[in-house]
Amino acid sequence: MNLTISGHHMAVTPSIRSYVEGKLSRIRRHFDHVIDVSVILTVDHLARKAEVSCHIPGKDIFVKSDDPDLYAAIDAVADKLDRQIIKHKDRLHAHPHDALKHHPPSD
Repeated sequence: MNLTISGHHMAVTPSIRSYVEGKLSRIRRHFDHVIDVSVILTVDHLARKAEVSCHIPGKDIFVKSDDPDLYAAIDAVADKLDRQIIKHKDRLHAHPHDALKHHPPSD
């Protein structure tokens, strides 16, 4: 998994970088096929924003969150991304042809 962390109007400190890496490491627990993850952290006047773009085979997932606290924004965006990854994984493993087994065609 390639992880890119960048900051707009802020410097990405080693502590912020390690915090983001720790939060996004749980994505790999749920789904191994993550190719690329790009994180953009932005500081505006009163809001801190975190945006994550995640490239996985067959889909690109984009989530964002904002909060007055940067760490809370990172937590929220990690939770949103985690839910999206699990949702995508469930769709991949769903078997729509199983519905035919339960409802045979009427003759």
